[in-house]
Amino acid sequence: MKQPNLLSFPVQLVIAAILFPLMALTACSKPYTEAQLREDIAQKLMIDIRYFCNDGTAAKSCRASVTSLPQEISDLISEYSVGGVILFQENLQSIEQIIRLNHQLQLAAKQSNSKQPLFIGIDQEGGRVFRTPRDQTTAFTGNMAIGATYKNYGSHFAEQSGAIIGAELKALGINLNFAPTVDVNNNPENPVINVRSYGEDPHVVAKLGLAQLTGMQQQGTLATLKHFPGHGDTHVDSHLGLPKVSHDRARIDAVELLPFRHSIEHGAPAMIMTAHIQYPALDDSQIIDINGHSQYRPATLSRAILTDLLRNEMGFQGIIITDALDMAGISHFFSPKQALIETFKAGADIALMPIRLHHPDDLNGLEELIEAVVNAVKRGELSETEIRQSADRIRHYKQHYQLADRILDETSQSINKARTSLGTKQHKMVEQQLAEAAITLVRGDNVPLDDTIKSLLLVMPERSGCMALQNELSYAQPLLTTECISMDDYQAEAFSVRLKAADAVLLGSITPAASLVEFGGMYDRNQTTGARLTPQQQQQLLPQLISQSKASDKLVYFVSLRTPYDINLLANGADTVLAVYGYNTHLEHRGSNQVVTGPAFAALARILTGLAQPEGELPVNLH
Repeated sequence: MKQPNLLSFPVQLVIAAILFPLMALTACSKPYTEAQLREDIAQKLMIDIRYFCNDGTAAKSCRASVTSLPQEISDLISEYSVGGVILFQENLQSIEQIIRLNHQLQLAAKQSNSKQPLFIGIDQEGGRVFRTPRDQTTAFTGNMAIGATYKNYGSHFAEQSGAIIGAELKALGINLNFAPTVDVNNNPENPVINVRSYGEDPHVVAKLGLAQLTGMQQQGTLATLKHFPGHGDTHVDSHLGLPKVSHDRARIDAVELLPFRHSIEHGAPAMIMTAHIQYPALDDSQIIDINGHSQYRPATLSRAILTDLLRNEMGFQGIIITDALDMAGISHFFSPKQALIETFKAGADIALMPIRLHHPDDLNGLEELIEAVVNAVKRGELSETEIRQSADRIRHYKQHYQLADRILDETSQSINKARTSLGTKQHKMVEQQLAEAAITLVRGDNVPLDDTIKSLLLVMPERSGCMALQNELSYAQPLLTTECISMDDYQAEAFSVRLKAADAVLLGSITPAASLVEFGGMYDRNQTTGARLTPQQQQQLLPQLISQSKASDKLVYFVSLRTPYDINLLANGADTVLAVYGYNTHLEHRGSNQVVTGPAFAALARILTGLAQPEGELPVNLH
């Protein structure tokens, strides 16, 4: 099939990385005042404006989404010359609203003493980690789906998805993307990276990461490699704890560091994000936490890792940004002031989400943080020269990407342009092509469905997946009858009754369960799905349902909707096993109807009905 080419080719960003050190040295020859120091520190802070309550709601209970900039936050940005903000799904409702919010943010920055534009960042990886409205933008099926296409398509879908995501974010006024994820997922028990990784081959991850990064940055959106020095071989989510990687240096060089080194040597990554992970082979020094315990320094707080390794040995000239400092990997062990000072001491340029600012009572905390850093500089704990060089680096990248030139006095022009450039037919075509090319026939040969199968019973982990697959099957094969049972309200009796009437059964599996980053972060750690069965109970039930279906002489399909590691454990007895690597859904208008759909489900329906062939290759090994 003919593939669209969406990439543009501006001047190489490598030039900027070469010229920046010379510019920084020149800037540091100017007189430096305490006011400039405070401004530089504020440029190194990226705040979260996900929620804000000024109606008397208690700070800890605040869940009022910020969709229009509150005056208090606007004043805060202007007064302190804050360097950046991060947006979440709660901030992003529609094209018009997103553009107006970002315009308000940039106008607030324009009123500051520094006049510096804001970095406006987002976690827009594609697949499960995607913040803008899926029905209005192009979400794709994520990195592991891209990895599954590598054998047949090389870096094509990495380049195309990067270009499309970068172009759409720019059209919305979002100039910084916390993607791509270049963690090498070689731990089947990884609870947080898994399907967000391209796979477990570090060379493939390196090539795809560089291609996607380049695609984004060629569209004028800063990209971010993450999570340095690697989050792929952990069994702890750093949102919930502090993971440790115990490999020796040779192994770390060959696997974890390889994708980062490849992009640094062959591309021009604007940013690299740190990981809240201990790497004793890279830094075995100790730090005392708030509980009085001594432990290995996590990478985010390690000068040996961020400065000696990443900056000096690997030659990275871009911006080093921390992962969110409110994550348990940092916040459960270090106070906000200690974490901020230690990460700046380590060599980080930007501290992401260093403090909660969701209530008027929280706002003084920003000044207190800045004051703590100023005092650390005065007592010699932090280098004034390094603070200044770091802020110069930030200003350089803002200038290089011409962020100030994107602030318009009138937003209607941006809104009209965005309406014609977001979620276009061409973009959605590439999204569907990726989903289709990724689907992997793991074993069995019962695709497409045999003509004798007139009735198909679907068992899906979520109600939305049920509806999406049913809708797509009805479009692909109108004569096929489908019934669907969702694990959201599973009842054994209903399954038995519907099983009798079906010619075949298709069971979908999601492993592992969704992580906090997919919901948005630490504030969602108590979120529940409302399902009758927990994710663990669902997985325990699947082998029983396969056995029951086979005992009733039914043809059984097993579909891995996420990472396929558990196929051998869960799918024994299934006649045909498929992997699709994604289960995102959204509402879509089709004629006068509004239906639930999703690229992976549309692709699966085409495979099952013979409109397409499964071409994907497993990007991980099954254990």
